[in-house]
Amino acid sequence: MTITPTLLPEVLLIQPKKLEDERGWFMESFRLDLLEKAVGHALHFCQDNQAQSSYGVIRGLHYQMPPFAQSKLVSVSEGKLLDIVVDIREGSPHFGKHFAVELSGENQKQLFIPRGFAHGYACLSETALLTYKVDSYYNKAAEASIAFDDPQLNIDWQIPVEKQVLSAKDRQHPTFEAAQWFEFNTPLYD
Repeated sequence: MTITPTLLPEVLLIQPKKLEDERGWFMESFRLDLLEKAVGHALHFCQDNQAQSSYGVIRGLHYQMPPFAQSKLVSVSEGKLLDIVVDIREGSPHFGKHFAVELSGENQKQLFIPRGFAHGYACLSETALLTYKVDSYYNKAAEASIAFDDPQLNIDWQIPVEKQVLSAKDRQHPTFEAAQWFEFNTPLYD
């Protein structure tokens, strides 16, 4: 398993090692010890989530505010998604910057998204199945969001505008400037 920092250094790209032979393949899809070593602190994943999407669906940009902030470990088991992460830690050298990566059932890449980052994705295949672990339970009162198409973020979702499919809720998120942010130096982990 290879774990490397991305353009947003706290966001980690994980490439599990796949062992293949005439029978098929095997891989360790999750190793807590290696991830904790790369992150530099203990993680306590408590909930697994799955979401299925069709081509053109865009979800995001979502996050939860402290004390219910969540780290996520995201992977795609079927299909292909463009995964987007935005640094929302005011004072961070990467504040307002985003990172995009294609996650797919084929490439088996995973993304670790720490607390203090907004998350969204676009379905690039006919359908896709996203699975992710979180380290804090969902809390509706802590929900926060940013408009997926905020011009300040300038995110290329790789879906033509006429093919974009969003929920009514995702169409009404605030701009980046109007959104709630995290403080860069506030400890987000115990």
